[in-house]
Amino acid sequence: MTPQTNSSSEFWYDEEAAERAVRFFSTCLTHSKGELAGQPLTLSDWQAERIIRPMFGWKRADGSRRYRTVYVEIPRKAGKTTIAAGVALYLLLADGEKGAEVYSAAADRDQAGLAFEIAREMVNASPALEKRVKAYKRALTVPSTASSYKVLSAEAYTKHGLNASGIIFDEVHAQPDRELWDVLNTSTGARRQPLTFAITTAGFDRHSLCYELHEHAVKVNAGIVQDDSFLGVIFAADDADDWKDPATWRKAHPGLGTSVQESYFEQECKKAIAMPSYENTFRRLLLNQWTEQDTRWLSMDVWDACAGDIPELEGATCYAGLDLSTTTDISALVLAFPVGGTVYLMPFFWVPGENMAKRAKKDRVPYDVWAKQGFIEPTDGSVIDYDTIRLRIGELAERYHIKEIAIDRWNATQLATQLAGDSFEIVGFGQGFASMSAPTKELEKRLLGKEIAHGGNPVLRWMASNVAAEQDAAGNIKPSKAKSTERIDGIVAGVMALGRLISNEDDQTSAYDDGAFTFV
Repeated sequence: MTPQTNSSSEFWYDEEAAERAVRFFSTCLTHSKGELAGQPLTLSDWQAERIIRPMFGWKRADGSRRYRTVYVEIPRKAGKTTIAAGVALYLLLADGEKGAEVYSAAADRDQAGLAFEIAREMVNASPALEKRVKAYKRALTVPSTASSYKVLSAEAYTKHGLNASGIIFDEVHAQPDRELWDVLNTSTGARRQPLTFAITTAGFDRHSLCYELHEHAVKVNAGIVQDDSFLGVIFAADDADDWKDPATWRKAHPGLGTSVQESYFEQECKKAIAMPSYENTFRRLLLNQWTEQDTRWLSMDVWDACAGDIPELEGATCYAGLDLSTTTDISALVLAFPVGGTVYLMPFFWVPGENMAKRAKKDRVPYDVWAKQGFIEPTDGSVIDYDTIRLRIGELAERYHIKEIAIDRWNATQLATQLAGDSFEIVGFGQGFASMSAPTKELEKRLLGKEIAHGGNPVLRWMASNVAAEQDAAGNIKPSKAKSTERIDGIVAGVMALGRLISNEDDQTSAYDDGAFTFV
């Protein structure tokens, strides 16, 4: 390995320590599964060069390890869990740490146990290791050094008081928050050279701990941020790469041709092309790309191609979808205008005005900027003032012919009753598959056919990028608020508006109204 250059004399590369770690894998450990089961665990060049050698070879002036946190982001089927198991055993057996405490952690105990199970199988397959290590259901212990390797549950509050020397953190992208990460990392303070080894595939939640670590790794590697104790290793396709190109597969997946065959990629890529809902899964798990949603419904390229200009629609007939949030979130109204062969979507949004800037900073969403630009209307106070929405809808009715307003039948609040009293026709619209699937598919079809124009509204675009689709066994789909990581209220309102539009176009009671009611 060519030692990394560093302007500081504080760090130096210990070739012997690096090679000792690499040899540990091939001389002490064996594969536990598949065709290679029982054979020596010889590291691939990329595993040795990019992960193991720098992790154990780079030292500080006092001889302790330089890196205290190693973040590895690699695609699935690259031997991720096997590497993690080997690192755990090295920290347990060969790191020179008396009373070592090594822990496997993850979002749930079963996931945390995967690396441990492989490590235990490696111990059981080696007579030399069996003599030194006692194996239990959830722990490996080394009596001669009073060291242990254990599996942890996910409850952070039970982890105070640990004295960790090594932490194996698996599938960081699945962590719901950073509480467990923080508790475990602060438990290493009394150790001379603690190591947190985090290994994961990419995720889709860009407000998560994992994305925070991903961004930190990118900035450290680019020299934007200096963190001499952090090693970030990322194998991934770039956002601009063609995910269908085999050259992209080879770039993203270091194990292609060894741990996974190209024929498997071909098979999965064909599946992703045929099933758009599988595209994000393919890109995230096999190309290690951070996607905008868990399950893709709307391609942002397709969405952007339908920006279009909204013409003067004074007096035109439209159908409205109103998605009323809780009083502290975003409420959305979308008007759908059928004009010729195009449906024009005109969105309106409301948020509580009080603390809007603070909330924008916390959520990392520019509500305040959008409000200044006129794309969001703040209402007075800390909760949404529904009277403001009612007045705005009344003003819109003076410009356009709002034929119907669709609203969630389970959210038929006082506002819906008031609007009915204002002579609007209010139609209850269920949020289940029966009501939502047909207009959801219709929106997708019209977007693909460029029969939708939305004017490029940035709030609606943000919501479109957040949408994760939910599908039932019958193939029905709908936007899922539960699966989406951010707000999608404008898309839900748009689907409801389009649902009433196509129902009236058909001039019959549609199957997806599912018991709609009318206020009179």
